[in-house]
Amino acid sequence: MFYRFAFLAALFALPAFAQDYPARPSQPISDLADLLPEDAEARLSAQITSLREETGVELLLLTLDSRTPYAAAPTMEAFATNLFNHWGIGDADRNDGILIYVARSDREMRIELGSGFGSDWNHFARDVIDSNFLPYFRDDRYAEGIERGTNAAIRDIARPFAQGAPAPEPDADNSWIIFALFAASTLLLKFRQKLGDLGTSLKPCPNCGNRGLRRSRNILSKASRTAEGRGDRVTRCRKCDYRDVTPYTIRRLSSRSSSSGGGRSSGGGASGRW
Repeated sequence: MFYRFAFLAALFALPAFAQDYPARPSQPISDLADLLPEDAEARLSAQITSLREETGVELLLLTLDSRTPYAAAPTMEAFATNLFNHWGIGDADRNDGILIYVARSDREMRIELGSGFGSDWNHFARDVIDSNFLPYFRDDRYAEGIERGTNAAIRDIARPFAQGAPAPEPDADNSWIIFALFAASTLLLKFRQKLGDLGTSLKPCPNCGNRGLRRSRNILSKASRTAEGRGDRVTRCRKCDYRDVTPYTIRRLSSRSSSSGGGRSSGGGASGRW
């Protein structure tokens, strides 16, 4: 009787020893399943950090062997959503955070999107998983799949969304449209600069009088969130030795890139199993 009581007491006490959720990492990658070699983790961490600094979008990558030791959830999708909200990934106003979750022994993964993305981006998250993560996971090439898939999520989801590109149409293979819109939005930022350079080429050289001046820019120091950058605008003549250098400033990075914490997900994203 005593042993039976002890067994039942231990059985009911098991949930008390379960951890609610993995601790929120201080770095963008928490590789608890030890799937990434150091060099791959360093490369990915640099890519994720650049995304955050340049766009303000926070992306976190978590690998587990299994979610079983953690908070109970009826599905992997519910676990990922609850974890996302527990960690508060992304900006609280924009809700643009992204969680990439991989569980090796459970053979499941998910890209969980902040509620700011809306349901239209779910299809694209599914495409990133099917095309980049799962083909490698099925061959137990986890490091390659995680690196390739995370870079695809940054390129195809995070950066276009931050630039204001619309989500792709469901049931249509039109990812090239997203890339085109992303490229166009970037080019528009430089449009005025290019017009100024074109106007310079039509002006006569102050030294020899011929047309065909050429203008280039040399960045001396990059801008940051706390300081402006500096550069030189260099004008040269192709017909003589005329050269003019004019200093210019580069505006500080937007403060949006420094905001963090409190982001929420409504369960958007996509899942994969292998």
